[in-house]
Parts: sequence; structure tokens; C-alpha cells
Amino acid sequence: MKILWFIPTHGDSRYLGTSKGARVADHAYFKQIAVAADSLGYEGVLIPTGRSCEDSWIVAASLVDATRRLKFLVALRPGLVQPAQSARMAATLDRLSGGRLLVNLVTGGDAEELAGDGQFLDHAARYEESAEFIRIWREILARSHDGGSFYYEGRHLRVKGARLLYPPLQRPYPPVFFGGSSDAAHALAAEQVDTYLTWGEPPAAVAAKVADVRQRAARHGRSLGFGIRLHVIVRETEDEAWRAAAELVSELDDETIAAAQARYAQMDSVGQRRMAELHRGRFNRADIRDGLEIAPNLWAGVGLVRGGAGTALVGNPQQVAERIQEYAALGLDTFVLSGYPHLEEAHRFAELVFPLLPLATREGLAAPAVTGPFGEIVANSYAPRAAQR
Repeated sequence: MKILWFIPTHGDSRYLGTSKGARVADHAYFKQIAVAADSLGYEGVLIPTGRSCEDSWIVAASLVDATRRLKFLVALRPGLVQPAQSARMAATLDRLSGGRLLVNLVTGGDAEELAGDGQFLDHAARYEESAEFIRIWREILARSHDGGSFYYEGRHLRVKGARLLYPPLQRPYPPVFFGGSSDAAHALAAEQVDTYLTWGEPPAAVAAKVADVRQRAARHGRSLGFGIRLHVIVRETEDEAWRAAAELVSELDDETIAAAQARYAQMDSVGQRRMAELHRGRFNRADIRDGLEIAPNLWAGVGLVRGGAGTALVGNPQQVAERIQEYAALGLDTFVLSGYPHLEEAHRFAELVFPLLPLATREGLAAPAVTGPFGEIVANSYAPRAAQR
């Protein structure tokens, strides 16, 4: 099982939908989170993309020297950059980071944002372009290890003698992640990507998506990994966790929720529509679980005002670990998590839930290079007693 965290390059806060408790989205804060994730044993960090975010490639490059093992899941955006240039960027970052690059293919679902970036293709055409993009990207990188060139002519993209002189460290190329809920997305995932990511839908819905993508991949003679994108709100007790969830949305007003939902409804993303259907804009301030706890410990309240990943696992450490294991039993091995605020929640989740999960990264942390007592020394003399799990 691999657990990744999140760098909030679009901003962070203790409360959703308000500037109260907000934090400046600057490099110093991104670095704090990256260093925390690295030292705590997270597999990597997702760096988001879009006009609301700092550029994911530059942010990742800026954090390489601040970290040792941490991997960076960075966005590929077809239509915004040519695949050959993107392949060079990927090879360079993979080399400079010592093979710590992961890439996230993003087709986009906000027509207004895409138009601002010069992308005017409709949903179907974007997926056609994305399929051509990632095929070219993969071939250029794969052939770079033996000096080969690549020729391709498609409906949207073409290259003639594309070549890369400095290959990536990872062979044949850095792993490709991709998420999408439409038929076209499932087809693309089955044919070309390494890990398919779903947003945090209830287990039955996730199981159906995994089964569909797996069957499609088998028809191509392929197998791929599966992962999920979720928020987490974990506390020592279940009551504390639900109180924390209530506090997170305590500053929301109906106008902000309505405006956000109207905006998301304009998008052509099937995944975004499925997220909205989980809550339908309902918000009972007296009972935040009413209509929003869509499966045991799975809460859709984040999606009231946040696009994309809109669900959170809420509960005590044992409950959250059990829910994660339920998803793992469906075939998921990668969990891309986040929580508000991201620095504190990275520590809290690692300290409370990591010991309950089968994580290979914990083996490296079990025998740290620096030895000695762990925890604050008691009365200037006594080492803290070992925690009982």
C-alpha cells in the first residue's frame, strides 16, 4: 500500500469557503509540507494543476533538494504543451530528482478555464488528443534509452523524428497516473496508463469502475494499478473527528455553496457530476452527517465548495484504517490523501493511522539513522515509555 499526501498550491485553511484561518500559499509553506511528508514516510505528494494553482512542475522542481525519498506526482496537460517538450521536462525532472517523478495525465473538465488556456476542444476531442499525447510522450521517453526516434501522425498531434538525448532514470518512463469517470476515460486508462485513479466514491461504485477498467485493460493484454483520491479527518475518537468535520464547514454560507455548485454544474466532467450527485448541495447545519455520510465514515461535505475530490474519510484511527483496507480489498494500492490544514493533518494521519496499515515506507523509518529516545524526555531523566498499539 502506498500513501501520498498533497501540496495545496491553491491555498490552505482551517475552514472551507472563507478567508478565516487561511494560510498564504507560498514556497515556505509548500516546503514545510513536503519535508513533513518526506520525514513521516509518505510515498509522495500530489501537486494539483489548473489556473487556481501555482505551476506544478516548477513547484516540484523547487522541492527536490528539500526532500530525500519523496516522489512528486505532477500534471501533464495535453493542449497546453507539446508532448515532445513535456517529455524533455519529465526526463529532466526525473534525472534531477534521482528518479522520483510520477506524472498525472489531466484532460480537464472546466471549459472556461480551458478556453483561457487556449484549449477549445470538446470532451470527446480532448480525450482523443490526450490519447495521442500520452502515446507520443511514452514512446519518446521509452526510445530515449537506446537513442531511437519516433514518428507519429494523428488527428490532433504529430511528430516527425522526435528524439530525446537525455533519458529518464526510470524505465521505460516515469509512471503515468490518470483519473476519469467517462467511457472515454476508462478506454484511455485501459490502453495506456499505469495507475487508474478514482475520486472517493462509495466502495460499490469504486468496485464497478475498477472492474470495468480492469476488463478493458485485459482486452489489450495489460494490467494496471488502481488508486483513490480522498480527504481524511481522523481524530483519537469518532466524536472528535465528526466535530472536526463540522468545524471545517462551520463558516460556509448558503450563497457560497450555491455559487460553487452552479459553477461545477457548467463543467463537462463526468467525474465532477458524479461527485455532485453524492451530496446534491444538501447541507444540514444541525447534523452534518445528514445526507452527507454517503457510506460508513465517508463524508461528502468537502464537495459542497471544493471541485474534484469532494469526499473525506471521517473517524477514529481504527475506523479510517478499516475503510482504507476495504478499498484496498477492491484492488486499490495507492491512496492520495489530503486534509485541512495540510501540514498538521499530514502529521496527524501518519501518527494515528500509519501504524495500522501495511506500508513498506514504515520499514525504512523503523531503523532511523539517528538513534536515541523518541518523544520528549520526562523530568530531565526518563525516556518516554513505548506507545501501546
